[in-house]
Amino acid sequence: MKFQIETLTLKTALDTVNHATASISTTPILENILIKVHFSNIVFTANNLEMAIEHVVSQNIKIENEWSFCIPSKIFTNYISLLEDDMVQLELLNDNSLEIKTETSKIKIKWNPASDFPLIPTIKEISHFSLKSEIIKKSIEKTLFSAAEWNIRPTLAGIFVNISEWITKFATTDSFRMSEFKVETGEAIVGNFSQIIPSKTAFELKSLLWEKTDIKILVWENQIGFIFWNTKFYSRLLNGKFPDYEWFFPASFNTRAVINKFDLISGLKKINLLSRETNYSIKMSISNETGILIETSQTQIWEAKINLVWAIEWEEAIVGLNSEYLLEALGAIDTSHVSISFESPLSPILITGISEDNKKDGFRHIIMPLKI
Repeated sequence: MKFQIETLTLKTALDTVNHATASISTTPILENILIKVHFSNIVFTANNLEMAIEHVVSQNIKIENEWSFCIPSKIFTNYISLLEDDMVQLELLNDNSLEIKTETSKIKIKWNPASDFPLIPTIKEISHFSLKSEIIKKSIEKTLFSAAEWNIRPTLAGIFVNISEWITKFATTDSFRMSEFKVETGEAIVGNFSQIIPSKTAFELKSLLWEKTDIKILVWENQIGFIFWNTKFYSRLLNGKFPDYEWFFPASFNTRAVINKFDLISGLKKINLLSRETNYSIKMSISNETGILIETSQTQIWEAKINLVWAIEWEEAIVGLNSEYLLEALGAIDTSHVSISFESPLSPILITGISEDNKKDGFRHIIMPLKI
């Protein structure tokens, strides 16, 4: 078996499928990439049993023979990334090695039989719909940080996606905080979709969406597929029920403060130099006279206090919270000003973005307060 392929095309294919390659596995074949060579195209596949990616190349290739084989991903990818020649030739030799040759270099790597590679389940399409890649990518960026760790809360270790007609909602929680991003899809979706996509799947999918496109989404049993460009991305879905979270978000509040987001970020970064010793626990005092005071408890390094100017509404209050959680929430807000509101020092703290015309940006976040 022998074929030629443009080096840049090969690098792109490997970069794409490696998002689903197992780096360290008790099943070594999962650390391989399956390469199926046809006369019309070459299909690159990676599968770690949690997710799988297929990437098809049909241009910038020259095929002499058809064949399928597996090659260790790490050494193969690392070597190809170092090539500077425009074209590369790959040939399977009789000594069970793959010869990788360019005009200036040559190397041989042992290959493995394609029959050892796990098959991707056959798609039994139950429902399908399309979403714009920019909606998916932005929604993941605004919510993924609030998902739980897999080893702590498996059911919450993902993004809950709810799509109904014109509205798409992405939501995450680790039980200490919650994020929701709501956006209009621009076109009606037939039927409803409510599933939990694993955090790892969401992270890798976001990394692949570097250009705007329409993504076809297939759903069947406990699997989901994303089809875009010449790539197919498959993943399992998380079993379990996501919390009925709408009532978590407060409908009213007794204290509300509006502040410049960048001033607050600057103040929190300063106070975090000390608050990290107390697991980022800080106290926030809101006053009509002095604005806001954020401070740490006394640590071995000592203590810190930062005064900021706020626009305060209604009651003054003192609340405890995790400053790192607040910083991550602020990083997901696009507007220059934010609103922080709550009913009492023991109720959830709601953070939203405020635009110049006082409209919300579709993102809302709550943090559970700390006892002070």
